[in-house]
Amino acid sequence: MSGIPSPPQVSSARSVSPTAQDVQRPMPRRSLLLITALVSSMGGAAVYLAPLPALWRTSWSYGLLFAGLGAAQLVVGGCVLARPTRRRVLLAAGSALAVVTLWVLTGLTGILPGPDPWTSVNTAVGFIDVICVALQIVAVAGLTLASAFGHRTSRSRLSRVLATAAVIPLTLIVLGGALLGVTASSDGFSGAGFPGGTAQPRNLPAGQRSTVEYCRPDGVPLAMDIYTPTSSARKGDLAPAVVYVHGGGPGVLGSRKLTGFSATLVNPRDALFVPLLRQLNARGFVVASIDFRLTPGTPWPAPVQDAKCAVRFLRAHAADLGIDAGRIGAWGSSGGGHLSAMLGLAGPEAGFDQGQYLEQSSAVQAVVDMFGPYNLADFDDTSPFGHFIVQVGLGSSPAIRRAASTSSYVKATSTSFLILHGAEDTDVTPRNSIQFAEKLRSAGVATTFIEVQGTGHTMATPGQHPSAEQLTDLVADFFARTLS
Repeated sequence: MSGIPSPPQVSSARSVSPTAQDVQRPMPRRSLLLITALVSSMGGAAVYLAPLPALWRTSWSYGLLFAGLGAAQLVVGGCVLARPTRRRVLLAAGSALAVVTLWVLTGLTGILPGPDPWTSVNTAVGFIDVICVALQIVAVAGLTLASAFGHRTSRSRLSRVLATAAVIPLTLIVLGGALLGVTASSDGFSGAGFPGGTAQPRNLPAGQRSTVEYCRPDGVPLAMDIYTPTSSARKGDLAPAVVYVHGGGPGVLGSRKLTGFSATLVNPRDALFVPLLRQLNARGFVVASIDFRLTPGTPWPAPVQDAKCAVRFLRAHAADLGIDAGRIGAWGSSGGGHLSAMLGLAGPEAGFDQGQYLEQSSAVQAVVDMFGPYNLADFDDTSPFGHFIVQVGLGSSPAIRRAASTSSYVKATSTSFLILHGAEDTDVTPRNSIQFAEKLRSAGVATTFIEVQGTGHTMATPGQHPSAEQLTDLVADFFARTLS
């Protein structure tokens, strides 16, 4: 009836109170902290992805694992940049944490089996795995903070400016670390890690460079470049051989390569490599240049163990290579001179002979040590960079430093030594070689010491005396005389 109000309509749908799912969480902002954390995560992924082909040749299982982790980090990082949600940010943090966990289980503790997958990252610099993991730790911390507090917009302008100013140094460090890591792990984009398709030592072509795998310690393949003389240069059926050991502190930096980032770190020119190679090949010598595992990624004494394995490899394949197993020498500069001296002095009793070809001797008959350190337990007069490299490679333990020093192994031996040192060297001061030569002579070892005027931590300074050309002739004559 008109005038009578109609009853209120009752909805058939039930009233639902809001739940947590109905509340829209504010999304993290694309702040400088979030972007820095993402760059750190994706930069760290690029570091271990750069040498992935080398890792694949070493271990396909770890290759798959690293490829999966890298793809996850890059995809999730891209998604966060496109639309930063809290779930995506936490997922990016979790993927970075997975990389840190993998490093702890493999490189740090060795709990997981198989060859250390981080060795392929450390083929130019021995601590790039640490830089990679540090980037991931920064990513975990930054992404976690961005997830928890990155949505706040109520701060004053001053507080935002101060927060940005505080993050900028971290951003620069992250960018620098990522750039160094990718450059080193890819060896300057010239091809990182271990070579594929290496030759067999039998019947290598004369007058050419051939790359062989000489040893595989703990499942890690190690490369050796063999430079054979032309047929006309050979003086008989069996040739003498000389092993070149690159420098770079106590096995921290460098590789056998003549180009790429690792070559700039340990310039082969400082050791007169190219002119000496030409002279030795012309005189009928076989020259072998080796890679070895770098410290601290692989702890000392891995470099000297690998160098000794290289000598044993040459003896085991002497017939294939056409070399005389009784005429093998070694030379190197800086850390390479130190390792070459260890080859001439540290016998089986030192415990460095491990791995393959143990039926062969690792002794060499002649050593050229160019400005190598002598006593690493007494190394206070070096440059700050020298301090840093030795600290990184060996740590502070006096026992380890003594065990890594040639001073601990000087004894009477038939090995002949030629020691060259720049008078102005501040990285390894001349007193190292002076004391080394004196102790060798006191032990009755045939030793020649020459202090080169006008040069420092190199044998190739214009105007030095003797000149680089004279030193090249001197070293070649020394090997010709002692290995004749």
